[in-house]
Amino acid sequence: MANTITKTRAVAYVRVSTDKQADYGVSLEAQEAKIRAYASVYDLDLVEVVVDGGASAKTLDRPGLTRVLSMLKRGEVDAVVVMKLDRLTRSVADLGTLVDTYFQKAALLSVSEQIDTRTAGGRLVLNVLASVAQWEREAIGERTSVAMKHKASKGERVGAIPYGFAVAADGVALVEVEAEQAVIVEAHTLRSAGLSFRAVATALVRRGFVSRSGRVFDATQVSRMVAA
Repeated sequence: MANTITKTRAVAYVRVSTDKQADYGVSLEAQEAKIRAYASVYDLDLVEVVVDGGASAKTLDRPGLTRVLSMLKRGEVDAVVVMKLDRLTRSVADLGTLVDTYFQKAALLSVSEQIDTRTAGGRLVLNVLASVAQWEREAIGERTSVAMKHKASKGERVGAIPYGFAVAADGVALVEVEAEQAVIVEAHTLRSAGLSFRAVATALVRRGFVSRSGRVFDATQVSRMVAA
């Protein structure tokens, strides 16, 4: 009697964030096409393609991913296939949770990175790639923070124009707006007298002061004003 080879039952997971839906190579259609080709080459039984359209990887709370994880938990599939690891998650912590909870017995397969956690080598590559990706994001964040602080220290515009200032003629530096600075001074005075942010906002309205848009001040605006 001939031996019957059982194929690995796999579910494909594809995801795009809202601002990436039209990007070449990342679109839902492109991801699915590459996964199907991969499944054919590696003889996987692709039972379903689960889609998360317009979903961020910042959280694991996504309808499609929830369905995929439920399929794993119920034993309906033996593996999850993604085109690239960041389609599943961009967080090392979340990846660790997924691996510890779901991919001890089931396999995680990535087409682009050629990851197959059914092997020791595949698990090693997964851990290295995840760590490097996390390092890159944190390094970029640090460089951006330093650059923003440097610009602010030179009096240059960083993000939205704060109340009390306007963009100078050079289009870069900020200059004080006398009328708005007077409101800030008044807010500081009222706050120093022991008034709450809400009470300061009310007092400013009574004195005839309004925000740049012509609306009355609220407690949040006052808190930002006196913190500046």
